[in-house]
Amino acid sequence: MATETDDPFRSHLTLHHQALMSVGQDLVPLIHQAVEMIVTCLEDDGKLLIMGNGGSAADAQHFAAELVGRYRAERDGLPAIALTTDSSILTAVGNDYGFEQVFARQVAALARPEDLVVVLSTSGNSGNVVAAVRTANEIGCRSIGLLGRDGGALRDLVDLPLTVPVESTAVVQEMHILLIHLLCEAVDHHDFERRERS
Repeated sequence: MATETDDPFRSHLTLHHQALMSVGQDLVPLIHQAVEMIVTCLEDDGKLLIMGNGGSAADAQHFAAELVGRYRAERDGLPAIALTTDSSILTAVGNDYGFEQVFARQVAALARPEDLVVVLSTSGNSGNVVAAVRTANEIGCRSIGLLGRDGGALRDLVDLPLTVPVESTAVVQEMHILLIHLLCEAVDHHDFERRERS
């Protein structure tokens, strides 16, 4: 028997469905581009540097784990690092340089032009993520943003924004997990041919 407590669930599920339809209608061509960027990076002996805050930090770690381990298909591990996991680096950089530098400092230390920076931000305006993308741009790395709402400042800073155009942080994060799984599915089934750098 339906009660008033069903309403929040129905409302959330309706919003989730609308966001899913938006992903299916608007983002599929961009998802294909993202797969091409990831494949090119890995075939050029690059690595993925992935980051975000809060729930997006967990999603960054999830993405890295699926690549280093596997999503579904058996394959070799792929080089991906979540910049959210080293508490000593995060606290040292945060203490010495400020929280806005916790990712930028790692990008400056670890990134090379053949690498790919992947950022997750439901608002598109996280200061430490924005700083990291600016650093990546200076190095010459390409970047993908899994974003929400209108994409925020990151929409124009990353090379490829995958933006879920809803206001609900929870629903954006749900769609980001879906996007991560779609990317992993495609990468799992790619036959990599590593190219030697000259």
